[in-house]
Order: sequence, then C-alpha cells, then structure tokens
Amino acid sequence: NRVPLGRNPLRPSTVQFNSIPGMVDHVPGGRKAMLIHVKLGIPNGRDGQMLPLDHDQVRATFPYGQLLPLEVVPGGLTYGCGRVVSELGDVDDVAIVVNVAVSIGYHDPTFKGEGHVTHDTRDGT
Repeated sequence: NRVPLGRNPLRPSTVQFNSIPGMVDHVPGGRKAMLIHVKLGIPNGRDGQMLPLDHDQVRATFPYGQLLPLEVVPGGLTYGCGRVVSELGDVDDVAIVVNVAVSIGYHDPTFKGEGHVTHDTRDGT
C-alpha cells in the first residue's frame, strides 16, 4: 500500500539536499567505503497507522556508499497547510513532515573492539 506520489511522505527531494558529497574526502576509502545510516521519523495517518514509505525511493537518493538498512520510527508531524495541489495527487490540505537523520561512517579494519566507536571531535581531532 503505497500512497500516490503527492501523498508520499518521503519523496527523493526530501533527503537529496544533504552534505554527504562534502564528506567523501574525510572517509578513508572514499565513496566506496562510506557507510550511510538513515533514520526516518514518520507520522501516523488518519487511521493511526504510520504512513507508508517507499524504501526504494529513499535508497535511490544515495547513489554511492553502502546504505545500511533504513531505520523507520514514529515521528514527524502532519498539519493543515491550507493548500491542495491536485496535480501532485493531493486529496486534502494535510502537509506531511518527515524527520530524517543521516549519519556517515566507515569500517576501520584496524579496529579490534566490538560495535562502533564514537569520537569526541570538539578538540578538532
């Protein structure tokens, strides 16, 4: 059950404007070694169920790197915006806001521990 394009809570334009290209020079191994984690907060529809998400559309906005499994959680919001654009498939004036967090990492083969490492970069290192 996918919503029509105009009602899709997450179209590619939602996440395509990101700063990932600026990260390429900072990831050892460049684009190919980049790990991309995407977490999306999606609101519920009128039926109380989380609005559907086209995972393929989200994946298509990241043309390089290794996209980790998408993490989808309840979040975002909906509100009446006062506009209906029928050419986009709108059936009402409900605006849908999806919160998206994108984090970049890479695999360090020299790391001997388990899990991931968080670095405090406030000192510039």
